Amino acid sequence: MKRRGFYFLAVALFAVFGLASCSEEDDTVEEFPNWQARNDAFFNSLTDSVMNLLELNPARTDWKRIKSWSKSDSIEGSNSDYIIVNVIEEGDAASATPLYTDTVTVHYLGRLLPSVSYPYGYVFDQSYYGNYYDDVSKPLQMAIGNSGGNMLVDGFATALQHMRRGDHWMVYIPYQLGYGSQSQTGVPAYSTLIFDLRLVDFWSPVLQ
Repeated sequence: MKRRGFYFLAVALFAVFGLASCSEEDDTVEEFPNWQARNDAFFNSLTDSVMNLLELNPARTDWKRIKSWSKSDSIEGSNSDYIIVNVIEEGDAASATPLYTDTVTVHYLGRLLPSVSYPYGYVFDQSYYGNYYDDVSKPLQMAIGNSGGNMLVDGFATALQHMRRGDHWMVYIPYQLGYGSQSQTGVPAYSTLIFDLRLVDFWSPVLQ
C-alpha cells in the first residue's frame, strides 16, 4: 500500500508538466524546458499534497516532511527548507540514527523529474548497476559530513540523519537543498533530486 500510494501521487504530480518545448530559433527540442519553474511547481505541489495527508491523519508514518539539518528550528521556514520522504519499508526500529560525523553504507539511485527523452526521469547517479537493486549489490560507503573535500548535498545528508538501519525511503530534495543554481554532470541547475535510498549500516569513525 505504501508503494502504491507513492506511485499514484507521483504520477498525478508528474502529469502537470508539459514535457516538450521547441526553440524559437531552430525548432530543436529542449531536453529541460522551463526547468526551474517546473521544479518549483512540482515540489510545492508535492509538499501541499503531503501536508494535506498528514493533516487528515497525523498518525501516518509513510510520508514525512523533514527540515534540513542546516536550517534553524526556531522558524518555520519555506517549503524549500524541507525534504519530503515516502517510507517504502521500515528497517530496524531499535536502531539509532546516524550523526553528521558518522560514516554510512547505502544503496541509492538518483533521478530527475521527467524530461523530453526521459519519461521516468534521467538517472544521474546510482550505487548499483541496472535499474533495480538486488541483494548481491555492494553498498557504497560515504561520510555524511565533509570528508576529503567531498560533501553531500544538504537534502541527502538530512535524510540519512533520520534513517535507521534497513530503512528504504524515496527522498525528494528541492534544488535549494541540492545543487541549487549550479549545474553538475548530468544534473541541470534548479533540479529536484529524487533518491531511492536504503541505509545499510553506519558507524562513527572515532570508534573504528
